[in-house]
Amino acid sequence: MGSSSLTQWWLRFNDPLLGNLVAQAMQANTSVKSAEAALRQARALRDVAAAALLPTVGASASAQRSKSGDSDAINHFNAGLDASWEIDVFGAKRSALNASAATARASSASLGDVQVSIAAEVALSYITLRVAQARLTIARNNLASQQETQQITQWRMQAGLVTSLDVEQARAATEQTRAQLPLLQISIDQASHALAVLTGKPPAALLTVLSAVAPVPQADDNLAMSMPADTLRQRPDVRAAEFQVTAALARVSQAEAARLPSFNLGGSLGLSALTLGALTNGASVVSSLLASISMPVFDGGAIRGQIRAQQAALDQAGMAYKAVVLKALQEVENALVAIRGDRERLLHLREAAKAATNAARLARQSYDSGLVDFATVLQTQRTQLSTQDSVASATADLSADHVRLYKALGGGWIPDNNDHATSHTEQRTPLS
Repeated sequence: MGSSSLTQWWLRFNDPLLGNLVAQAMQANTSVKSAEAALRQARALRDVAAAALLPTVGASASAQRSKSGDSDAINHFNAGLDASWEIDVFGAKRSALNASAATARASSASLGDVQVSIAAEVALSYITLRVAQARLTIARNNLASQQETQQITQWRMQAGLVTSLDVEQARAATEQTRAQLPLLQISIDQASHALAVLTGKPPAALLTVLSAVAPVPQADDNLAMSMPADTLRQRPDVRAAEFQVTAALARVSQAEAARLPSFNLGGSLGLSALTLGALTNGASVVSSLLASISMPVFDGGAIRGQIRAQQAALDQAGMAYKAVVLKALQEVENALVAIRGDRERLLHLREAAKAATNAARLARQSYDSGLVDFATVLQTQRTQLSTQDSVASATADLSADHVRLYKALGGGWIPDNNDHATSHTEQRTPLS
């Protein structure tokens, strides 16, 4: 399964409303908006680190009027430019830039991780809504059948063919089924509320839109189970952990460079005169140039401590990266196992539902003819309701398994090329 087929995996369910809900969530979900703000912050800090590699230039101007005793007042005017540049001989600032760039890319991947999670959560909530609607329809159909059976039982009792025991049993079964309807309606409304909040709306905003009953969305059966070796690198959380390792490596280099000398160039060019007109006179030009070198001699072990701290942070990032990869592998395997198991379970449940429907029909006919007692009718009706309900639930479970697989493979995320314009010296971490 290539990354291109995972980009908008929700379209594989062939449900336009699901696709519309996911698109709305990508635009308005609060978690997505927060992650976007974090990404803008990380990119701004990257630009700050890049600016540190360039010279800084400042301009200044001043006017002064002074008077002492009985002497005449004196005016003094100054205008000038100041420039300074710390030459990055040993790469400390370049390492800082690489760390900031890697952090920005990690933030971009974290945004992708949020988008993947939100898309999956929308799909799962939508499946929950549709299966609750399907189960409600099944319960109502069975309730209608049970009510008809109850009416027949009352007629038979009036004819003296059965006792009031059969009538009470029929009424108990009918009311038990009727009691399931409010619970299923609660699930429908709560799923609608969840979808509304996921799309950035008030909880009741989608009740009307989602009230129309629709089938549980089903993914294509031709899902490829074989995946290329680099598929997991498409997971945004894996890429984010990888970039965090890259940033930690750069910070170690930055800390080590702090032990080495630093070189600075500075200078100023200005004009100084007693009148504004004299500022254009060549004699008013004042200039200076300064070059300096500095290096730490004794800091009580602060630099060595900082190096050890950054090395420990690198070790933590490496372990976090390994944990994310292992988690990704586990989630993919779990999703594949669930798909295989639920496919087989659904096949058997469908056969059971067919048999239960036939049994309920035959029991009803036999009861009308006086060949079986009412307990047999009740048992077959309960089995029919249970198996049909199980088929609906298993169908939804299979759809949810596909959603979890797409999420485990990182579906729904497109890497942002804006974060690839980093230094060629940036170190990369292999997935092995």
